[in-house]
Amino acid sequence: MTGSEETPSFRLAYVPGVTPAKWARIWNERRPGVPFTLLQVPAAEASDVLRAGDADAGLVRLPVDRTFFSAIPLYTETTVVVVPRDHVITAAEEVTVADLADEVLFHPLDDVFDWDAPPGEPAFERPATTEDAVELVAAGVGLLVVPQSLARLYHRRDLTYRPLTDGPESAVALCWPEEATTDLVDDFIGIVRGRTVNSTRGRQAAPLPKPPKAAQAASEKAGRAQKPAAAGRTTPGVRTGRARAAGAKSAKPAKRGKPRRRS
Repeated sequence: MTGSEETPSFRLAYVPGVTPAKWARIWNERRPGVPFTLLQVPAAEASDVLRAGDADAGLVRLPVDRTFFSAIPLYTETTVVVVPRDHVITAAEEVTVADLADEVLFHPLDDVFDWDAPPGEPAFERPATTEDAVELVAAGVGLLVVPQSLARLYHRRDLTYRPLTDGPESAVALCWPEEATTDLVDDFIGIVRGRTVNSTRGRQAAPLPKPPKAAQAASEKAGRAQKPAAAGRTTPGVRTGRARAAGAKSAKPAKRGKPRRRS
């Protein structure tokens, strides 16, 4: 390696709510010589970071531009509504969009949901971030619908949440520029998919060639020749010890004639 070459490294962007710690740990165990860098980015900026080459891959929220990016969907999150602990909604195990019709609902500028029309009454302003919206919910002036991971990320002791059964959903995917599918990206794909360290990375090994028919026939003939004789069968012309003993028992002694009288 010349002095002008850079040390290889892998940079992973991830959006708030996603927890890549497990995959980072596995990377460091398998590739200790390749530095692994985590870069948290706002959900709305993740695609721009990857396009600019500031990260090799990203854990992002769908949708993404599939004409430019490759993406492997990983999971879909539960959608929840964040409410104060003393709110009437907490009496239910789960809620529907219709239950929010009379509620003030915050729609932050970094909302990860692509609402056609947000339910409930519009708030007096759109908070800049989801974290700002959570603070307003704590102040008792409205509610907020988010993926469950964001409700946990911005958790407060005076707030709780309930599943929203018919709301929009947010899917998380591993994403990277399709034309930049490097060996390191492929290694990380294997980690995310749970491949073992000795995996062939999804490439199937070439099938072994079949032996020629003549060689196969000779092998089968040799195998038959090596099979032991069946029990109870003997080679013609050869008598076993047991057979010889049986023959000896069955043989009758020769008869002796009467002695002649001497004249």
